[in-house]
Amino acid sequence: MPNPKIVVVMPAYNAAKTLEQTYKDIPEGSVDEVLLVDDASADATVEEARRLDLKVFVHPANRGYGGNQKTCYTQALKLGADIVVMLHPDYQYDPRRIPDIVKPIKDGAADLVLGSRLADGKALEGGMPLYKFLSNRFLTAVENRVLGTKLSEMHTGYRAYSRRLLESIPFLANSEGFVFDTEVIVQSVALGFRIAEIGVPAKYMPEASSIKFYPSLVYGMKTLWTLVRFLLHRLHLRKDPIFVGHGGQ
Repeated sequence: MPNPKIVVVMPAYNAAKTLEQTYKDIPEGSVDEVLLVDDASADATVEEARRLDLKVFVHPANRGYGGNQKTCYTQALKLGADIVVMLHPDYQYDPRRIPDIVKPIKDGAADLVLGSRLADGKALEGGMPLYKFLSNRFLTAVENRVLGTKLSEMHTGYRAYSRRLLESIPFLANSEGFVFDTEVIVQSVALGFRIAEIGVPAKYMPEASSIKFYPSLVYGMKTLWTLVRFLLHRLHLRKDPIFVGHGGQ
């Protein structure tokens, strides 16, 4: 893919304290545009983003993590993005890895690239809570078994997508909540897109956003239900619209 337009999208909610550090660590010349979508933050996230001269889209009311991403990808495609990178503005993921996460797409080797915190086996050293580590390992193992993949982590928020993938999967039909991330991966598998991953360090700090224990439990159950929906669809027992591409595949 010669000279693709790379757009970074930041799904933001109360990220004023970490936004500048996240933005400034994006390697110079590695991306063409940065878009922040604010999900009705109660702090100065929007003001900070405008001070940094980012493109900003503001939700008048909170839609949730999935709803935020729907706007991120819709707006990025309108900007003419060939590759879209999702980078959380809470500085949990290292922006300096952007050139690495887009490389498989630029090389034509993948349509979706995941930044895995579990690839190097040092997630706990990086501060990942034990319950998150264990649940992540369990869910990823189940997903690999059902989807026929061999990925080390499927629950990362650091991702890169090709334009072709985003234009093909019906992501607007997905959940407005956290399980949106799982649905996108399952959709990508269902429609035959190639998935790659790179290892990224795990970082946890007080300012970083993090799903709490009970919402994590709900998320896990919804992830398993997504796999059930996928199996029913694949076995032709129940046609599920979220696994039918825009081309009808």
